[in-house]
Amino acid sequence: MKYAHIVGWGSYLPEKKLTNHDIAHMVETTDEWIYTRTGIRERRIAAEKETTATLAFEAAARALAVADIPPSQVDLIIVATSTPEYVFPATAVQVQDLLGATKAGAFDLAAACSGFVYGLDMASQAITTGSIETAVVIGAETLSRIVDWTDRGTCILFGDGAGAVVLKGSSVPGGLLSSILRADGSGADMLKMASVYDSPLPMFDLDFPPERENPKRIEMNGRQVFRFATRVVAESIVKVVEDAGLTLDEVDLIVPHQANMRIIEATAKRLKIPVEKFFMNVDRVGNTSTASIPLALCDASSAGRLHPDDNVVFVGFGGGLTWAAAAIKWDVTPPDVSFDERDWQRARYIWARFRSRLRQAGRQLGARLFGSPTPDARMKDARRDAERK
Repeated sequence: MKYAHIVGWGSYLPEKKLTNHDIAHMVETTDEWIYTRTGIRERRIAAEKETTATLAFEAAARALAVADIPPSQVDLIIVATSTPEYVFPATAVQVQDLLGATKAGAFDLAAACSGFVYGLDMASQAITTGSIETAVVIGAETLSRIVDWTDRGTCILFGDGAGAVVLKGSSVPGGLLSSILRADGSGADMLKMASVYDSPLPMFDLDFPPERENPKRIEMNGRQVFRFATRVVAESIVKVVEDAGLTLDEVDLIVPHQANMRIIEATAKRLKIPVEKFFMNVDRVGNTSTASIPLALCDASSAGRLHPDDNVVFVGFGGGLTWAAAAIKWDVTPPDVSFDERDWQRARYIWARFRSRLRQAGRQLGARLFGSPTPDARMKDARRDAERK
């Protein structure tokens, strides 16, 4: 039997910081008001040329460096995101190309802020059944591009970033011990963003309702989401720990979705466990949706909060409504990655981009030289040649 172990982790945050003081110049608020209600001090904002795919690639490359696994050995790439650059191709396919992971399948997963744990479960199941050996699971967001910066209730919360883990199959017991995935579509109106591809056929003279005129914005009922989150997060932790054959006392660290400090504090109080058992970095990154758990995981590792044989719980919740949790046996110590090794890895990714450009150029050249391979197109080409003669 195979067990899915986390063997690598990596994160990437854009350089630009947006502080509470900056937001106070845009909407009526203060640093104190935001911090006391959310625990957030600042968040990161993607640069103009950064996309969800480029953030995801940077996080995945770092995770593979920690795992000491080349992209050629990756079998599957899952990107959990609510902010893809395209409806298709999938962000994961773009990451696959940037990594040069030529043997990997790739797809996106949409489960809002629970998406990373959903992806972790999907990849783990594939490893456990033996269909794959190695997977990269990424949470990546550019939420700054779908936030209404005039809405004080949402613009104070969200930030951009990406985090990733590498899962690898092993015969050694451990890794992902248990997981639960849940959803309740009756609460879809509590946290949502309408579709962005409405394009009615003009000949039918169709009109869409007024509420869909500006679809690219997050809408949230904060109070209802708060009540929902404090209930399901506590219940999910209890359930996933029980399914793993553990007790809460045996859990060394809980890495929750970094939505709001008050939600995490309320969960700790409900479970009657010290809030220190929860790792939080919401103060410096804000709510990064699918990226929040892997970002917090990487910070927890850097802070020395993870040790071999630790029992760790991930728990997420978000729009859908969705929620999910996973119990992990942490079996690894971060290896030292030298600068020489990182330079070599970076050179590998530069070659992957060059190879991708060569393939694109080859397709374009082939189309010009040989035309379309379809029979109809060949007949049209033949008729044109005949007319010219």
